[in-house]
Amino acid sequence: MNKRKLFSAIALLLCLSFNFQLTAQVNLSEKLPLDNKVKIGKLANGLTYYIRPNSKPEKKVELRLVVNAGSILEDNDQQGLAHFTEHMAFNGTKNFKKNELVNFLQSIGVDFGADLNAYTGFDETVYILPIPLSDPANFTKGLQILQDWAGGISFEGKQIDDERGIILEESRLGKGAEDRMFRKIYPKQYEGSRYAQRLPIGKDSLLKTFKHSAIKRFYADWYRPNLMAVMVVGDIDVTETEKLIKQYFGGLKNPANPRPRIAATVPARTKNDALVVTDKEATNFQIELNYSTVKTKPEITVEDYRRNSIIKSLFTSMLNQRMNELAQSGNPPFSFAGGNFGSYARGYEAFNAFAIPGPKGPDTALQAVLTELERVKKFGFTQGELERAKKQQLASIERSYNNRDKTESGVLVEEYIRNFLQQEPIPGIEREFEYKNGLMPGVQLAEVNALANELKKNEKLFIAFQGPEKSNFTLPNKTQLIAAAESASTIPVKAYEEKAIAASLLKSVPTAGSLIKETKNEALDIIELSYSNGTKVIIKNTNFKQDEIILTGLKKGGTNAYGLTDKYSAAYATSAIQQMGIGEFNPVDLRKFLSGKTANANIGLNALSTRVSGNSSIKDMETMFQLMYLNFTQVRKDEALFKGWKDKIKSQVQFMMADPTSAFIDSVYKVMYGGNPLAPSAIPNATDFDQINLDRAIEIFKEQTNDANDYTFIMVGNIDLNTVKPLLATYIGGLPSKGKKGAFVDNGLRILPGQKDLNFYKGKEPKSFIFNIYSGDATYSEQAALHTEMLAEILNIKIIEELREKIGGIYGGGVNGSLNKYPFQGYTMVLQLPCGPENVEKLSIAATAEIEKIKQNGPEQKDLDKVKKSLLEKYAVNMKDNRYWSGVLQGIYFSENDPTRILNYKDIVTAVSIEDIKKAATTVFDSKNRINAVLFPEK
Repeated sequence: MNKRKLFSAIALLLCLSFNFQLTAQVNLSEKLPLDNKVKIGKLANGLTYYIRPNSKPEKKVELRLVVNAGSILEDNDQQGLAHFTEHMAFNGTKNFKKNELVNFLQSIGVDFGADLNAYTGFDETVYILPIPLSDPANFTKGLQILQDWAGGISFEGKQIDDERGIILEESRLGKGAEDRMFRKIYPKQYEGSRYAQRLPIGKDSLLKTFKHSAIKRFYADWYRPNLMAVMVVGDIDVTETEKLIKQYFGGLKNPANPRPRIAATVPARTKNDALVVTDKEATNFQIELNYSTVKTKPEITVEDYRRNSIIKSLFTSMLNQRMNELAQSGNPPFSFAGGNFGSYARGYEAFNAFAIPGPKGPDTALQAVLTELERVKKFGFTQGELERAKKQQLASIERSYNNRDKTESGVLVEEYIRNFLQQEPIPGIEREFEYKNGLMPGVQLAEVNALANELKKNEKLFIAFQGPEKSNFTLPNKTQLIAAAESASTIPVKAYEEKAIAASLLKSVPTAGSLIKETKNEALDIIELSYSNGTKVIIKNTNFKQDEIILTGLKKGGTNAYGLTDKYSAAYATSAIQQMGIGEFNPVDLRKFLSGKTANANIGLNALSTRVSGNSSIKDMETMFQLMYLNFTQVRKDEALFKGWKDKIKSQVQFMMADPTSAFIDSVYKVMYGGNPLAPSAIPNATDFDQINLDRAIEIFKEQTNDANDYTFIMVGNIDLNTVKPLLATYIGGLPSKGKKGAFVDNGLRILPGQKDLNFYKGKEPKSFIFNIYSGDATYSEQAALHTEMLAEILNIKIIEELREKIGGIYGGGVNGSLNKYPFQGYTMVLQLPCGPENVEKLSIAATAEIEKIKQNGPEQKDLDKVKKSLLEKYAVNMKDNRYWSGVLQGIYFSENDPTRILNYKDIVTAVSIEDIKKAATTVFDSKNRINAVLFPEK
């Protein structure tokens, strides 16, 4: 052993000895406990269940059926059928005929896709069923649905054959350059493993032709109680729920001779390897470094938790911070880069790194990543980096702990899924808070740096390079990539150097303004404060989260006020300024300063307004206000950082038009606006960024922010009025003011009137995209806007029923749109249908027919009732959400919405009639102004 290694070993031993003293109060050999708030049990048939009472949100329960079986278990004649089985769960079961299940759930306010859903992976299938409990009978109905999925899917022959088209459309949706390159890279990444042969989507050829018996065999083999878990998290009674689980799932049977549930292996790499893949439709370069896999062990003890959940997380955080510093430098070697210890496959872990090359190309990006990894291997991290990473982790767990009684049921159930499938520990937030606060201070730098040794031990890696076929760069070949990796240890590197940063955000505290008026709106339970500089602050104190504060500020104005000469300087002013930092801090230094703080604030310009966005914990509220104040008053000019950002963004967009859908949407925009130079860019062009004048961009930003008069600020969260008032007087009341009022600016830009058709041909894959735009003038009212929203939702129900379920021509798609109030009154409705080119005419006719039915007759009452129920269920949840209330108050104070509607929303929605929706359809689908655009594959 040489002297350097000897000294390093001694240093590590000393650190470990010291660390033992610091963590003596936490027993590292202690077995990680289970959160006592969740009841976990197992039925006689082997089915596991998790029950957790939780009232966020109230009167709602999250149900899950988790099956420990996915595509990895498919036989050769079943490839894609694990996923197909998941689809069949919605196409007829023992107690619900085809479509009855979805119809019932929609009738109680559960949206198909947004709420009701499922997914299939390599190793698992998970069914997601949120159930409103406004009617207690819904709960038992929900459990009956889970029971049917677990053991009562019908698999009627006609339904199987009808579903083939939908599955193939889902497969079609994923096809393109990324998929083509992935399918070449993936088998090499998982070489020697069954994972390389079992993508969940399967093979199109087999999906078209498999025998019905093959899917029934998969269901019989793997949907069995000893591979299942039922999870119930929500506003429920534990004892009653346990009884119901036993009642509904105790009768499920395992096969007499069950097939063994195999665990697929991933062999370690024996040599360095690489693959270069290009595609003419690729939109960017990507480099991925996959180190050899390591078999993982379940986290059982506190020591396991310390190593995996704390030390590895610190390592990853510090590495990514370094990568971020390079990406945000004035001379960036890549656009983005990072690395982490990730789950490669179930039971395996590997260190992976990636880079998105920037203006200097792939070779520079790869060398930069390898260089940073070598720097870490040879010199490790610094004490300053470690302390910042610790602070950040402790701040994160503290906020989760503070909000522990307000954790959503959907978040909790995801933890239980990981516990069942991957044995991830669930000690509960209280114990995690205790562990992190007890263990984090004792983690020594040498321990974290020692993780770099794992990279040295597992240096056999696979490098995947993908990107466009043609570019200005000479692309590396396989031999060069391997040579770069194998010679990385010879890269000359120096230790990372810490740089001093400012000790405070502000050099001096602003002079406070005067509070000139305070009123209370009893109906909305808000406080209105007016200050001497013309600002107004609206405060809504809530207990929806114990440690969350949301800040928004708005003033009329925005980029519409600037003409063609300033188009790009105005459009990209926000992005350019955010890349340069504020006050004395560039973005990297600011991130370092904010380590351990939960606070954020920035200002953005959009077409009609200038908008402040911020959030914080209670204790870091002043930091949020200081960040906001700096954004208003101390824009930082850094030409090197601006150039670095501009070069990066140009490199990112230069190949965007190679993507068929992007090129199509760009052409649609040109038809929409007739080439009007004021029109926004659908797909940015690299040359756009050369037209940004930095000085003018800063000037425009200052013009929108140097006068606080007429800004309205909205604060929602757990806010103590006595604490916040002095801060508001200082940081909002103290903003400079010139007394100028804000105003909406109409720059005259409109979608061109008339009927227009666009057939656009591009792309190798047999993919089409129907994109219809309806637009025109319409008198705005909040009631009319609601009717338009409901109309879109009703049409989406019909599109699923008719175009997906009956025709089998789409996987997803639908209608969205809105009425506009400012800067002019009008409407825009968009119909989007990804499909096969052979179905374009059929689906266009079918979609138009559904629109015409509603125009002529109005919607069916059952569909209107479904939408009403869905809106009211969302309303009940949203009324206890801080961000929702922030949006409501923005509408009232900025868009001059009626303040009484939010309180009367239930009555307003309930009163909507068939005639109201019919009238809305007649208005927004009058077809006088319609663009019918269709993407076809290239000829």
